[in-house]
Amino acid sequence: MDPLKYIFQKPMSTGRLAKWQILLTEFDIVYVTRTAMKAQALEENPVDDEYVPLSTYFPDEEVNSIEEVVPDDHLVWKMYFDGAVNIKGVGIGAILILPIRHHYSAMARLLFFCTNNTAEYEACIMGLKMAIDLDVHELLVMGDSDLLIRQAQGEWETRDIKLIPYRQCVQDLSKGFKSIEFRYIPRFHNELADALATLASILPYPGNTHIDPLEIQVRK
Repeated sequence: MDPLKYIFQKPMSTGRLAKWQILLTEFDIVYVTRTAMKAQALEENPVDDEYVPLSTYFPDEEVNSIEEVVPDDHLVWKMYFDGAVNIKGVGIGAILILPIRHHYSAMARLLFFCTNNTAEYEACIMGLKMAIDLDVHELLVMGDSDLLIRQAQGEWETRDIKLIPYRQCVQDLSKGFKSIEFRYIPRFHNELADALATLASILPYPGNTHIDPLEIQVRK
């Protein structure tokens, strides 16, 4: 079996597998299956006496789970963002929530190749530009991309050359706010932005076709 393919495609990971997923999100990896004989693989990747396995120690790893609570601060504008990359296409979604609980949403279909990380950056940049256009001064940005949030916070370096212009763009846009905070949230707290991105990715490009705003009805 292909270990990397198993790590990337397993939807709900636990234990050491989850740790490997967290470690690998720092890199923009594109997985391609390669068939090789075991003897050939060992010949290409010899293991000598100086081999030291990668340390995967995590602080507080005895903790099985924690509950992430999204702050309910009614005085701060909130922005959620997400990107979706699938066989149908690439979509991005962002939503701004006013202190009075009014929602402004936007989604876009990208007509160029994107990895998951670049799609997340595209969504974040779209949301930041929306906030600037609405003359927002204080903003709380929340997303489920650990890589983007940590890079925006300055905790992680941007090693992928394709992401350097994106990070610079986020930094430049952030200067337009009086105060801005980037915060990571679990995926299940980012469902609306994820739904917008997924919808944009699966809808065919309408061209000159006009589509009225979508309405959600509640029926009993």
